[in-house]
Amino acid sequence: MALGLHHVEIWVVDLDSARKSWGWLLAKLGWSVDQEWENGTSWRCGDVYLVTTRPPTLSGDAHDRRLPGINHVALHGGSEADIDGIVGEATDHGWSSLYADRYPRAGGPDHYAAYLENEAGFKVEVVAAS
Repeated sequence: MALGLHHVEIWVVDLDSARKSWGWLLAKLGWSVDQEWENGTSWRCGDVYLVTTRPPTLSGDAHDRRLPGINHVALHGGSEADIDGIVGEATDHGWSSLYADRYPRAGGPDHYAAYLENEAGFKVEVVAAS
């Protein structure tokens, strides 16, 4: 039996904004575009891929991570210096820092991570290697 995450699919209202913010972040983390089509893009890292898409059956016009469902995606981010670099560039690419007053230890004293939110309200945790 194969174990582990296969893929994540994120439905978005503004595909252009998602391509900008997710595309920048995933490229910084070593992911590459796997497929691109009119209504979406998939990025791959090893055997795992992440899709952002604006499907025709989308029933709402806003994302709220505080509603039942997935709150955020946590991604490996490399070294602590790599995380610092991402935080330093994030605002230029559609992301804002969450918990900036507690960066980089918002997840606890032994957890080095950046918590980012894009313009659509999607939250990502970028975690440094231990």
